[in-house]
Amino acid sequence: MLNFARGRSQPRSTRSMPLSGMEYPDPKRKSNFVGKILMAATLTALCIIMLKQSPNFNTRSRFSEHEEGVIHVLVTGGAGYIGSHAALRLLKESYRVTIVDNLSRGNMGAVKVLQKLFPEPGQLQFVYADLGDLKAVNKIFSENAFDAVMHFAAVAYVGESTLDPLKYYHNITSNTLVILESMAAHDVRTLIYSSTCATYGEPEKMPITEETPQVPINPYGKAKKMAEDIILDYSKNSDMAVMILRYFNVIGSDPEGRLGEAPRPELREHGRISGACFDAARGVIPGLKVKGTDYKTHDGTCIRDYIDVTDLVDAHVKALKKAKPGEVGIYNVGTGRGRSVKEFVEACKKATGVEIKVDYLARRPGDYAEVFSDPTKIRHELNWTAQFTDLQESLQIAWQWQKAHRDGYAAAS
Repeated sequence: MLNFARGRSQPRSTRSMPLSGMEYPDPKRKSNFVGKILMAATLTALCIIMLKQSPNFNTRSRFSEHEEGVIHVLVTGGAGYIGSHAALRLLKESYRVTIVDNLSRGNMGAVKVLQKLFPEPGQLQFVYADLGDLKAVNKIFSENAFDAVMHFAAVAYVGESTLDPLKYYHNITSNTLVILESMAAHDVRTLIYSSTCATYGEPEKMPITEETPQVPINPYGKAKKMAEDIILDYSKNSDMAVMILRYFNVIGSDPEGRLGEAPRPELREHGRISGACFDAARGVIPGLKVKGTDYKTHDGTCIRDYIDVTDLVDAHVKALKKAKPGEVGIYNVGTGRGRSVKEFVEACKKATGVEIKVDYLARRPGDYAEVFSDPTKIRHELNWTAQFTDLQESLQIAWQWQKAHRDGYAAAS
């Protein structure tokens, strides 16, 4: 017989041996490779388990999910004067609040005050964004489960609007359209819209009711009315709950001294009269400029309805609670009493204890002589009535905040 056995003078190679064009791996190497895979898989599994035990891993934000018994409100412009006060009131009443603001007029310091007051998770979050950025706004809506929107964000100076009307139409009208489109796309069905008595223009009859024709005479009022029209047109074919609040001249601050009014220094020329009075009393500006002394009023100066910010945000919260799907509510928010600019200045002098220097100048473009509200409708339908109607007292409360914050929110920023 033929002997096929061969003697081996060298040890067998550990390399895989080719046979008929195929490669056969070495079983020991295969075993090591499988072992490494198993070890890597085990370590990965252990890491995942450990990470999942961490409270910050794979935990969905409470803001991104609807929660029974909790109403999540998007407050646009919530870093601003009125918006921050509204956010404070909502948080005090256990609403969940998301503030969106680009800080062009608002103050991060106000947001920080709110964050310090309400530090618990799921109460308050701040998102820096511009409402003119549709992509950014849609992202905000997609990442958060909003139940309602309070839309305060807007530039809001009559004089500035006459100088830069395009800014106002973009910031007020176009941005409101972006908000509405995002609400529609993400099924958010409640809107509380911050409007203004400026939409009425200069009515022939006083006081102003909700039926008074809207004939605005400046870009600010026109832009707000356009935004209202867009909202009303959209609401006709939707089940959205809409509340439009047209309010008058806002004054005052949080009675507990946590928030106040801190306009940009470069906008003092266009700002509210209360801010100008306080600046004059603190010596920031040399005196107060009263524009227009030849109006057809009892003392020649403009007459306005001054509403305290605390009352104003109370009206917003009551409107939110009363909002109903498929219904629209339109309300004037004012005291029902007009005060002249001269009367306001005298009240400010008494509130601050400073004999403020007053310069009387020509009229400001776009202003109107007399505007005050008839608050009957909001009283009957929302059970709302202004409580802080003492002009001097409201100014004294605001003055206390001003004295304690000479640089506005700078210390908190």
